[in-house]
Amino acid sequence: MSKRLIGILCSLAWLCLCCPSVEAAHVNVIELDNQIISPVTQQYIVSAVDRSERDGAQGLILILDTPGGLLESTRAIVKRIMNARVPIVVYVAPSGARAGSAGVFITLAAHIAAMAPSTNIGAAHPVDVGGGGPVKKLIRRIKRAVKNDEAPSTSGDRDQDTTEEEIIEEEEQSPMADKIMNDTVAWITTIARTRHRNEDWAKQAVTESFSITEDEAVKERIVEVIAKDLDELLAKIDGWPVETLDGTATLSTAGAEVRRLSMTARERFLAVITNPNIAYLLMMLGTLGLIFEFTHPGIGFPGIAGLICVILAMFAFQTLPINYAAIALLIVGLLLLIAEVKVAGFGLLALGGVVSLTLGSLMLFDSPEPGLHVSLRVIIPVVGTLAAIILFLVQRVLKAQAQAVSTGAQGLVGEVGEASTDVNPDGKVFVHGELWNASSAQPIQAGERIRVISVEGLRLRVERE
Repeated sequence: MSKRLIGILCSLAWLCLCCPSVEAAHVNVIELDNQIISPVTQQYIVSAVDRSERDGAQGLILILDTPGGLLESTRAIVKRIMNARVPIVVYVAPSGARAGSAGVFITLAAHIAAMAPSTNIGAAHPVDVGGGGPVKKLIRRIKRAVKNDEAPSTSGDRDQDTTEEEIIEEEEQSPMADKIMNDTVAWITTIARTRHRNEDWAKQAVTESFSITEDEAVKERIVEVIAKDLDELLAKIDGWPVETLDGTATLSTAGAEVRRLSMTARERFLAVITNPNIAYLLMMLGTLGLIFEFTHPGIGFPGIAGLICVILAMFAFQTLPINYAAIALLIVGLLLLIAEVKVAGFGLLALGGVVSLTLGSLMLFDSPEPGLHVSLRVIIPVVGTLAAIILFLVQRVLKAQAQAVSTGAQGLVGEVGEASTDVNPDGKVFVHGELWNASSAQPIQAGERIRVISVEGLRLRVERE
């Protein structure tokens, strides 16, 4: 009996040592909470797909809420999803979320697309499409921003407030705009065809900025599932077959362990500073710090902090669709504010500086996405505060430079005294309660009033007052 028990224990021990452990099924989950699609979010999503392929996950679920983003970053994300060896599920959630613009492409590229109640998807108008030229687009952005009290946009959404004239202007596209539109339409069509989704609606989402709710999305064959939360989603997609790069895979998600893959500290930091409003504030604060350092040399901290802010802003601008004409307007605006104090332009130069700063701020990021523009609620107080501070600092500096020197030898120039002896050409004068050797080009008698015109070592050069 004991030999049989020992044999069983030995067999169990051998099985434990030689057989691989069976890991419980799990799904990885990442989340974009109202974030724009940028190189930072691109790296986050691509890294999550790579990790899901390595750790044998049943699938990767992307909880998506985005207003849109950069076309190049969107292309990189879609390319990685389309070539994934693990099932990718895009879930537009929670309630109130949206998959706008770039989010449409990412959702259509997923193996399974799902939406939560009270969400919407659509308006995939591409970057740089929409007529009227840069000036007209800027005017429309300003009008809409003032009317809606939000960041300016050229998204191309034809809502009830869009006039017939604006629609005509938007349809007058340049040849380059036509190329971008045709390329984007072809791209979204092939994505929809590959994933067996509604190609006609996909085209309309690009060409006419269509946007629909979750119920309509299911009817139009844009998404497959409506789920109120993640648990319900996992239950509904359990057992679904999907076609990955390695062939057909059947999802086993019911009761699977949920592993959330958060952004790294570096990715979170980069995501914060690449927000257009934060990047704009960093640039303005950095500029202010450098100006303060130049006008108050020797302090150090404002200059160092300003330089760091400017460098961070420059990094953020590399990941955003920056408009260099807007940068030029911002520089011109700052120079005009400084020139106003220098030459006393009676307010005209200051007005031009404020207008230039405001226009440059509105045009800073060249994208139709509302999430990629600086909000008017940020621009107005920043421009006003920056203009007031610069005018105050420059005025104080120029006023200090214009004051006569009141100490040292140079402080004697222009002072009035009295000749203690005859000065012809040399003599002595009494200035500032002190007796000085003096010389003069004209004879001066003792007791006459004199004025100091220069200081030469320990001798004053004077003239009769």
